[in-house]
Amino acid sequence: MKHLSKLSFFALVLLSGTAFVSCIDDDDAGTPPAELTLYQKLGGTTMVADPNNPSQMIEQGRLSYRSVVDSTITLIVADIVADSQGNLGAHFAPVVGEVLGGNTTNVAVLSKNLTDFFSANTGGGATNTYSGLGMVAAHDPAQNPRMGVKANDADYDKFIGYVGAAAGLNGVTDPSLIGEVVGVLESLRAPIVQE
Repeated sequence: MKHLSKLSFFALVLLSGTAFVSCIDDDDAGTPPAELTLYQKLGGTTMVADPNNPSQMIEQGRLSYRSVVDSTITLIVADIVADSQGNLGAHFAPVVGEVLGGNTTNVAVLSKNLTDFFSANTGGGATNTYSGLGMVAAHDPAQNPRMGVKANDADYDKFIGYVGAAAGLNGVTDPSLIGEVVGVLESLRAPIVQE
């Protein structure tokens, strides 16, 4: 009798498995499409010519991030140079000092690090990695001599405003997409805002 029970159980499992596989093969009619990552929504891994180096290709998602990062840096520097009220000059004083001294290498490093960070952390896959400092260390002048002062909430709000303006300058105007970018930035507020 025990042998019959085990055999019945095995048959039941086998039939259940067959029914499950049969259901899976039904053209995936009821399966919702996978949610796209933010990186994919910004162009993903589609290869395009790099406008900064036309002989090379770059992933569209990475190019989208780099374009917004570079525009953000440009907007921040323009406000610093114009001595606009509330500019982030104190935060970026070491980098701006280097640029005014003729060294733009570290601005390129800053751009690459930020592009790497956002690409790697929003679905950029194995081709995009970040190996820079953690967020706390990167934004603490005691641990990162290229950071001028610690940020407060108002500074960070200003930074998010620069990113939003830069996104618009680069054709990212979809409110839901901008909301996702802001969501990523807000998730980083705690380790960045240290004052």
